[in-house]
Order: sequence, then structure tokens, then C-alpha cells
Amino acid sequence: MLLTAAARLSWAAILRRLLIVNSFNALLWLLLPLTYGGTEVVRFAGLNLSLTGLRLAALITIKGNAAVLLFISLLSTSTVARLGHSLQLLRLSPRLCLLLLFSYRYLGLIHEEFLRLHRAAELRCFHPRTNLHTYRTYGHLLGMVIVRSWNRAARVQQAMLLRGFSGTFHSLEPTELHRNDVLLMAGLLLTALLLVVLELIG
Repeated sequence: MLLTAAARLSWAAILRRLLIVNSFNALLWLLLPLTYGGTEVVRFAGLNLSLTGLRLAALITIKGNAAVLLFISLLSTSTVARLGHSLQLLRLSPRLCLLLLFSYRYLGLIHEEFLRLHRAAELRCFHPRTNLHTYRTYGHLLGMVIVRSWNRAARVQQAMLLRGFSGTFHSLEPTELHRNDVLLMAGLLLTALLLVVLELIG
């Protein structure tokens, strides 16, 4: 929560993401106290609730929300291009870094292409139903998206080769390690070590 507050992100967007995570946690709160078992039992509304199940549901909820807040605060403050370049500087596979960058860049374009073809089908009075015509139409639609994506990928590859692309990603923004970065990394490592020690002691 401290990292999220320091990142100065929109709390409304954060709460929407946490709502998705906690919808799964709500199911755990309903099932674990009733099914986990154990000797310690708490009676509530005529039901025998396992105290161990309640503790486990609370632990999963706290850890899940902490992990989501950690990723949001660390990843939302950086662009995908800078993230890909940083992963490459950490000696991650260059192919994986390029896959991340190209996926982020072109998934939106592929989605736009799908929406354009879907609008064209609707202008031709296409109304989806549970019949063979609808399944065939969606099959043709997805086939056209794959074909056009393949053609676009071929054009992009040719354009990059013409510009001398050799498989290495170069960033236009200089990457420098500042004192605040070192302090943040040290603080996160010490916190992680403390959590591991507490887990072993508990």
C-alpha cells in the first residue's frame, strides 16, 4: 500500500483491479470455512465455521491483494518499451523481450482489425445467432483476422530488415541507475527477506 501510494496512481482504477481479484477471494471465504475442517469451530447463523478455514481465507486474501498492489505499483509507473529494454539489460532472453514489445504493440491493432471486420459484417445485416450460418461467419471472420495479421507481420519484418534490425532492441531513452533505485531495491529485498524469515518462524 505504501508503494501504491508513492506511485500516485488512480485509486479508482486500482480498486477496479482489486475487485476482480477479491471476487475470487469471496468464493474462498464462502467455501473454506465450511469445508476445511479442523478442531476449532465458530458458530455463525446456525453454521459451524472452521476457524482454520477462516484464517486460511484471510491469509490468501491478504497475500493476493499484496501481490496485486506490488505489481501495479511497480509496473504501472513504467512504459512497456522501457520495461522491455530493462528486461533485456537484466540478460533476459532477447526473443522474449521482443515478443513482449511486439505483443503489446500489435494486439491492439489486431483487435481493431477484428472490430472493423465485425462492423462490416453487421452493415451487411449479420446478426449472431446459435446456428450454422453464425458459426461459419465467425470462422471466416477469424480466418481473415489471421491472414491480415500474417500479412502485416510480413510487412513489418521487411520494414525492420530494411532499417538494419539485427534482433537487438535499442531504447531512445537513456537508462541510468540512480541512488533512489538502489535504495528501493535494497528495501524491497530486505522486506522480502523479512517475510521469508517470518514465514519460517511461523
